[in-house]
Amino acid sequence: MQFIDLKAQYNVLKDEIDANIRTVLESAKYIGGPEVKELETKLAEFVGRKHCITCANGTDALQIAYMLYGIGQGDAVFCPDITFISSTEPSKMFGAASVFCDIQPDTYNLSPESLEKQIQAVLAEGKLTPKAVVAVDILGNPCDYDSIIPICEKYNLILIEDAAQSFGASYKGKKCGSFGHIATTSFFPAKPLGCYGDGGAIFLDDDELAAVCRSVCVHGKGPRGKYDNIRVGMNSRLDTIQAAILLPKFKALADYEVDNRQQVAKRYNEAFAPHFTTPFVQDGCVSVYAQYAILAKDTQTRDKVVAHLTQKKIPNMIYYPTPQHALPVFQNEPHYEESFINADDYCARTLSLPMHPYLSAEEQQQVIDAVLEAL
Repeated sequence: MQFIDLKAQYNVLKDEIDANIRTVLESAKYIGGPEVKELETKLAEFVGRKHCITCANGTDALQIAYMLYGIGQGDAVFCPDITFISSTEPSKMFGAASVFCDIQPDTYNLSPESLEKQIQAVLAEGKLTPKAVVAVDILGNPCDYDSIIPICEKYNLILIEDAAQSFGASYKGKKCGSFGHIATTSFFPAKPLGCYGDGGAIFLDDDELAAVCRSVCVHGKGPRGKYDNIRVGMNSRLDTIQAAILLPKFKALADYEVDNRQQVAKRYNEAFAPHFTTPFVQDGCVSVYAQYAILAKDTQTRDKVVAHLTQKKIPNMIYYPTPQHALPVFQNEPHYEESFINADDYCARTLSLPMHPYLSAEEQQQVIDAVLEAL
């Protein structure tokens, strides 16, 4: 059994993927081939954005977003305490400060209440300028944008949607990736839409900013090409082969994989609800369950389940074992008075189980039986 079974997916999509790869190999257009443009057009239309610009990986996508808005020295960037480091890694690179906020106790996403509290703390101290909010759709579950967007507007903050785990999810009829001034996603193989290497994308509506974004992705190129460098940029492009792989995988995700994930989550929820805290999805929203995370009643119970699953050779993971504010790299960031009660509690009790659109009912029952045996 695989935690995320990429081989099972490949076996279903093999003919289309292999044919697309052969086309690229025969054309020898490995960089900037037509498949890249086709993918960008389809992804933009799906999300509901004017522009989609692909890049080398999801971390680059976030770094480019920071660059486009000039986030740097003296700025404060607000981010949920439960995420992967890439969400605020660019803050350290560019000299800005990462100000972490607690999470909501049900969705595990950025808490609007904690966000506003931290913004006010920064303003009261007067040393940093509140600049941006990174809203992370954690585990594939969309944030509470009806609450977060007005806060950003109130304090004139840039909203960056980190949709690395949520491509295909939706919030009240709008696709993840369509929120904020700019949104980013990742095509890391384990993501709901993943390639066979690294890849990422940036979504936005502003024409001028989109042109700058394309320039930044290719060494700050100007209108006359890559040797007409008009700004500092980077080398961040999606390879044509990866675009060719993503095209049939995107169709599968849109056609049936998101629905299949709902069915897997439904079976898990029914089995685990009496014993664990199961994922909560807000009314009118759809999670893509990039990970299926349950909360045990305490750390001891969680660790007992992990040990039993490991003994039974059933894959399991902890997303994430340490809140961002407790990571060594962020020890010198401003901490104010926020206590991170929900984030600490989540890390102490969370456990993720095998989740993918090709998980059979038989495999899922093995997981359920093993988890309940551990109790």
